[in-house]
Amino acid sequence: MSYTEEYKRKLVTADEAVKIVKSGDWLDYGTFMGQVVELDKALARRKDELYDVKIRSAARVSGPPQVALVDPTKEHFIFNSGHFTIIDRKMHDFGMCYYFPLLFREVPSYYEHAGCLDVAMIAVSPMDKHGYFNFGLNNVYSKKTCEMAQKVILEVNSNMPRVPGGNSECLHISEVDYIVEANWPLMPIPEIPVSDTDRKIAENIMPFLEDGCCIQLGIGALPNAMGRMIAQSDLRDLGVHSEMLCDAYLEMWKAGRITNNKKSIDRGKMVFTFALGSAELYDFVDENPAVASYPVDYTNYPHIIAQNDKVLSINNALELDLYGQVAAESSGSRQISGTGGQVDFVEGAYLSRGGKSFIALQSTYKDKEGNLRSRINPTLQPGTIVTTTRSTVMYVATEYGVSCMKAKSTWERAEALIELAHPSFREDLIKEAQRMNIWTATNRRCTCQQAAGAV
Repeated sequence: MSYTEEYKRKLVTADEAVKIVKSGDWLDYGTFMGQVVELDKALARRKDELYDVKIRSAARVSGPPQVALVDPTKEHFIFNSGHFTIIDRKMHDFGMCYYFPLLFREVPSYYEHAGCLDVAMIAVSPMDKHGYFNFGLNNVYSKKTCEMAQKVILEVNSNMPRVPGGNSECLHISEVDYIVEANWPLMPIPEIPVSDTDRKIAENIMPFLEDGCCIQLGIGALPNAMGRMIAQSDLRDLGVHSEMLCDAYLEMWKAGRITNNKKSIDRGKMVFTFALGSAELYDFVDENPAVASYPVDYTNYPHIIAQNDKVLSINNALELDLYGQVAAESSGSRQISGTGGQVDFVEGAYLSRGGKSFIALQSTYKDKEGNLRSRINPTLQPGTIVTTTRSTVMYVATEYGVSCMKAKSTWERAEALIELAHPSFREDLIKEAQRMNIWTATNRRCTCQQAAGAV
């Protein structure tokens, strides 16, 4: 049988494909732009026939899943996400989505511990002449998901680019049970506006970059600011080894800053596990030999990251305490995003020869009433999840400077972090540091009266 004939034999409608789902099943919807759309709609139409169907996903970008919208009581479908976008976050706020904690690099192995995965549903690019479907923008753990599933349904989207891989970027038709065709557009991610504060933080980090650095950027306004600043610099021969490929890299590439020629592994390639950004970015990665997608247990494992020299990792945070603990995923008990790859790259960059990792954040924010609040606080607010431990953090950057936390005692950390805080909050932070016994008479900002109080 030819691949074309096998394709036609396995091709069904979305409604026909989801008939294999039974009550009590565990399903996987894919990740990021690889999450299914037509299969989700078809499954939602079966609501009254099914109970206790559990679904895993990560980072919803194409609107809330229909299975959650049609069943807010969660009697029929329970939707779970390993990383929150604004869509997952709003669903969580209304009790329609649960978070599952993870280290991103480990997720492929989780399926070996989670028990049965009954059905994998993943969006892919059209089949090539050799019978392979490409996972496109979402290598991540797609191949492992399909390997562990009892049944595999592919939602073939004609708009999904074919992205060259290092490995695990494709699946053969012989490994597929059903095929459903779709034509939904790939959603471009709106650019987050860059503020003057973001630019100042980027300016503070720029002196740490040098020719031949291998860069990883998180998502948000600061990476956009860094990308533009690097594009306008005279830096040369930069490399990319990242979990996410975003438009900041495209801007640096077009400016000639990225060549990947100094990398120790995957030389000449921009390495990533998923891509999110503009339509131009999606066109850029399509059949482009300058890029290589890998599974997340390659891109995010610290010992692999560290094989490149001068890895420079920049990730965001929501809040820090005076011990240096980083909260990057929750505000109190409210889940905001997820662990993502922050811990992976903080560790990997530190292990890299000449590597540096930065936790970057604006020193303040405004609450709902318009009051200015500090993001650097004596302790994290109750319920807040620690993403990166104080022992793991290397550099912290705000608009007021950059400081290395390594080899600093608690009183040295408190002093350094207070100097990175907004001036309006520094005196109160000093008083709290005294109360917490992490302030000494030798601290630079300590007045004689404060020193006496500390004693």
